[in-house]
Amino acid sequence: MSLPARLFRGETTFDFISQRNRWFAFSGALLVISVLSLIVLRLDGSVDFTGGTIVEAENAANADIGEVRAALAGIGQQGARVQLTGGGTIIVQTEALDAADQDRLVETVAAVGGVTPDETNVDAVGPTFGAEITRRAVQALVIFLVVVALFITWRFEWKMAMGALAALFHDLVITAGIYSVVGFEVTPATVIAILTILGYSLYDTVVVFDKITENVNDLSTRNTFSEIANLSMNQVLMRSINTSLTTLLPIGSLLFVGSFLLGATTLREFALALFIGVAAGTYSSIFVATPLLAMWKESEPEWERMQRRAQRRLGGDAPVAAVLAEAAQEQVDAGAVPRPPRQRRKRR
Repeated sequence: MSLPARLFRGETTFDFISQRNRWFAFSGALLVISVLSLIVLRLDGSVDFTGGTIVEAENAANADIGEVRAALAGIGQQGARVQLTGGGTIIVQTEALDAADQDRLVETVAAVGGVTPDETNVDAVGPTFGAEITRRAVQALVIFLVVVALFITWRFEWKMAMGALAALFHDLVITAGIYSVVGFEVTPATVIAILTILGYSLYDTVVVFDKITENVNDLSTRNTFSEIANLSMNQVLMRSINTSLTTLLPIGSLLFVGSFLLGATTLREFALALFIGVAAGTYSSIFVATPLLAMWKESEPEWERMQRRAQRRLGGDAPVAAVLAEAAQEQVDAGAVPRPPRQRRKRR
């Protein structure tokens, strides 16, 4: 049977757990790179977080970025961020300014764009407001993580809650690290996207954990936890792939077609966070959360005894293919209709 057919039927025999050190090493390298990037490059917060002034004006004169930067350098704002949108708008972002400097900035941007100062749009955000936004975002994240831990502990067990939180932390750090590397702004829309991807990562992890719990109830008397975890992940692998692809395709269209090709730059930060988070969430639910759970569960006395029993029975670690074959045969046996007893013919 071909691989796609076996994936569709949940009959693959990939051994995820025995390769966990390889997955942990790969994830650890990504986490180290992300943390170093956050320390060295840092995140580029938008005005909503850092405070500052944003001036928008119509680019009636068709000025390029070089002309705008030259005009801003003439008033001491050479460090300002300049953006030209596809709709013909000049956007200039600076740090917080006093009234006099803000008026000069407005007049300069209006002159470069070929419009009057009254036709510009000015948005000034103080540093206090930015600090308040940051504080509330952190509070929302902490509350989310606490509720997630309590729910998974109540629904499954605390070790599964710790595995899910480890996967969420993995996704958060990698997403933030990529943001710092590419230099995209962190906006309130980015925060919304990150909270969304945390929910997605949690969903994918809970699906795997639910299957593991179901199989533990059926197979725990004769199989090790690693065997059960391998079996469970192979059974839900196609569901994870389908969910991820159907989610990544529209997000990818939004990111690469909408923002890069069509110039919808305001969607770029939001779509990038979603794209990275969904991909990292799919990876972490299979290669981080479940192998961590298997490592912790195998240290329990009950599962240690089962591991020794399995080694004596098979002369080593039980291959996942044998477990899958045994489980499939049990399903066939459970669903089979017993044949009526054959009647013996009497001899004359």
